[in-house]
Amino acid sequence: MLCAGKKSYFAAALCIITVTSMLAVFYLHLQRFSHQPKVIQEGRRCTGKIANSTITALKGNKTFIISPYFDDRESKVTRLIGIVHHEDVKQLYCWFCCQPNGKMYISKAKIDVHSDRFGFPYGAADIVCLEPENCDPTHVSINQSPHGNTDQLLRFEIKNRKAETFSVDFTVCISTMFGNYNNVLQFIQSMEMYKILGVQKVVIYKNNCSHLMEKILKFYIEEGTVEIIPWPINSHLRVSSEWHFMQDGTHIGYYGQITALNDCLYRNMERSKFVVLNDADEIILPLKHPNWKAMMNSLQKQNPGTSAFLFENHIFPETVFSHKFNISSWNTVPGVNILQHVYREPDRKDVINPRKMIVDPRKVIQTSVHSVLRAYGKSVNVPMDVALIYHCRKALQRHLPRESLIRDTTLWRYNSSLIKNVNRVLSQTMLQAQN
Repeated sequence: MLCAGKKSYFAAALCIITVTSMLAVFYLHLQRFSHQPKVIQEGRRCTGKIANSTITALKGNKTFIISPYFDDRESKVTRLIGIVHHEDVKQLYCWFCCQPNGKMYISKAKIDVHSDRFGFPYGAADIVCLEPENCDPTHVSINQSPHGNTDQLLRFEIKNRKAETFSVDFTVCISTMFGNYNNVLQFIQSMEMYKILGVQKVVIYKNNCSHLMEKILKFYIEEGTVEIIPWPINSHLRVSSEWHFMQDGTHIGYYGQITALNDCLYRNMERSKFVVLNDADEIILPLKHPNWKAMMNSLQKQNPGTSAFLFENHIFPETVFSHKFNISSWNTVPGVNILQHVYREPDRKDVINPRKMIVDPRKVIQTSVHSVLRAYGKSVNVPMDVALIYHCRKALQRHLPRESLIRDTTLWRYNSSLIKNVNRVLSQTMLQAQN
């Protein structure tokens, strides 16, 4: 034996540690070698139908592919954002076709199910494959086996292959719009507030909404502000409108929100300086700066190398009104008028307010709803005197009398521009909706 003849406990322990370390290094080497791309065919043209759905089920319906993205921050890989069953999906393979030499490579995937699954059997997952050297594949196919007919496999376009200069400073990711969403007035107000604060693009993962809401979305799409990503997740899985597992037979929580957020992050990684992860009824309101650009310039100078800035959520109950800004022409529009709700709930004892984020997408690997899970930089909690999230919704502390609420009119700083902009949208959409 390697350790024979060693009499002292110290020497024996040192020997065991050395052997264990050697075995661990050898194992990691084998693991990496097993994931290296291997040529399986030569002299073939890339075939197979191009996938064109937002959510694509693989054979067996335990794996769902959203989209692949090129990621060279650590090594040259294709990272597929997907949804998998956390126990049943053990092996997947990426099939890369390299032109013009026609070589087909296969890579064993690393399947990384995100830790924030909240008990549901299906969760967001990164499916990561090493790419072949001397090849920049434009498409990838996914299979449960290293064997098969390439003609029968769907091909997915690999996004982010070419680095781009940022086309926008701020992109808001909203996931997901479901439940026949019809909060039209508050949605328009949020959109116009985002634009006032400096947003150029809003990406919405849409499951369904009302007919009137469709008209509003069409207006913003034609304006160039909104990008809609169809999100028919309930065609594939039994979805819950709750974030935590209720043991009610559902497969995934909150309409697959976490998967959509991660896809939105990577989708905008090369085209947006910042990505904002919040809901349509939430607005990050700066208290010390006129807009988000000035706020983020200041925050980045104070916190170099930060990947995520987290803003504290505060509830402004939609049942508590101020009679100011009761605009009669808005009363026929479905939804909440946020200008009338300027009373916020006080902090609850022993309850931490959740946070939403503005992130540098190139520094984030995985995100959840209220924090990033993996990143290359630190996360910073932004003090409430710098900014807070205005969240107008149903009260969480319904028993509180009005006198116990805090009057906070920060939103009214923007009332002139907001009213003018909302009236412009309504004049161009609601009149058409009545025709």
